[in-house]
Amino acid sequence: MNLVAIVGRPNVGKSTLFNRLVGKREAIVESEPGITRDRIYGTCEWNGMKFQIIDTGGFIPGDTRTIESAIREQAQIAIDESNAIIFVVDARDGVTAFDIDIAKILRTSKKAVILVVNKCDNTVQENFAYEFYNLGLGEPFPISAINGHNTGDFLDAVVNNLSETNDDETEDNRLKIAIVGRPNAGKSSLTNALLGKNRSIVTDIPGTTRDSIDSIMKYYNEEIILIDTAGLRKKSNIKENVEFYSILRTSRAIERSDVVVVMLDATRGLEDQDKKIINQVDEARKGIIVAVNKWDLVEKDDKTAQKFTEEFYYQMPNYRYLPLLYISALTKQRISKVIELAKLIQERRSTHIKTSELNSTLLPILDKNPTPSIQGKDLRINFITQVKVEPPVFAFFCNFPQLVPTNYRRFLENTLRANFDLEGVPISLVFRSKN
Repeated sequence: MNLVAIVGRPNVGKSTLFNRLVGKREAIVESEPGITRDRIYGTCEWNGMKFQIIDTGGFIPGDTRTIESAIREQAQIAIDESNAIIFVVDARDGVTAFDIDIAKILRTSKKAVILVVNKCDNTVQENFAYEFYNLGLGEPFPISAINGHNTGDFLDAVVNNLSETNDDETEDNRLKIAIVGRPNAGKSSLTNALLGKNRSIVTDIPGTTRDSIDSIMKYYNEEIILIDTAGLRKKSNIKENVEFYSILRTSRAIERSDVVVVMLDATRGLEDQDKKIINQVDEARKGIIVAVNKWDLVEKDDKTAQKFTEEFYYQMPNYRYLPLLYISALTKQRISKVIELAKLIQERRSTHIKTSELNSTLLPILDKNPTPSIQGKDLRINFITQVKVEPPVFAFFCNFPQLVPTNYRRFLENTLRANFDLEGVPISLVFRSKN
């Protein structure tokens, strides 16, 4: 998938623009300069083309202060990795010395640069954009990220500079399994154990793996691609350029995988960073396996695994559909089950459930469990069909699709899962008018 980076000095509205493009508030937006400390990733679609978008911290060339230097490093890596760059400037401030410095860097990047002049909230303020021709980056696009004014024109320019397909997106029907997790959870050890050789360097130093590494393993004459990724660590602990690069590559590895194995360290239990990783994989709608590694190091009795599972589901109540495997990459305990389960989950992701089966099974249950009256209207679901696979998407046709409450959506998903084999498979529900 094409990658587009949003760069610019602090407080010009990069995060506000990012939120508008991805359609949700994912980046922190404050008036204090430099509040965005790390890249945020999202997916944008315009004129039928999807692309990944990166929101970077403020880009301040020449500033040696630690945080601002780190922000600049992040943005530089985003530039290096991206297919196109959105350079955001502030119409009300005019051209600043920082803007000129950034423009010089962008001109030498040999990447397509779309110059966006933000905070032009009306047609009168659009005249402020002319000054930015002096940056030598072509036509400036006056927009307002906060209200969406003129964003369509510059998005046309963005997609015009993107290729229809990337070299790494050529069709490959082989099962692709990404192995992700916090540093030192045993990702490379699992990869090596599955391959039967030392494909990745394995040490006890967190963050040893700096890049995503693809390997091909044979499984009963079937070729499977294993993607061993760099460890995802808390953003506050990242201090090296190479760590920023690793996070970017890991996110892309998740995007191009079919099934993701999220590695947990059994000796440390479920931590906040593990939860964030699982959320990221779920949002990408990939198959998910939770592999609890280093199980050989845990003092256990007959109920240890049961207690761990119960605690996991207690902390992650919306992820009860995820399977947990208790493994040891060191002793190779149960590692073959990782591949077996990944194949099974991918089969579930690609299976289309018959419309007749969906309706005959679910509609009687929904009749017995109708949603309460909403805004004085009775919500009725008349028809259900699966409209997509990999990942599965189910359409519910009803009389008031805009009124379906969140708790009833959750009930519908749980009902689907209770009646059809969807373990390890994130699914999406869409609601449409019956007419």
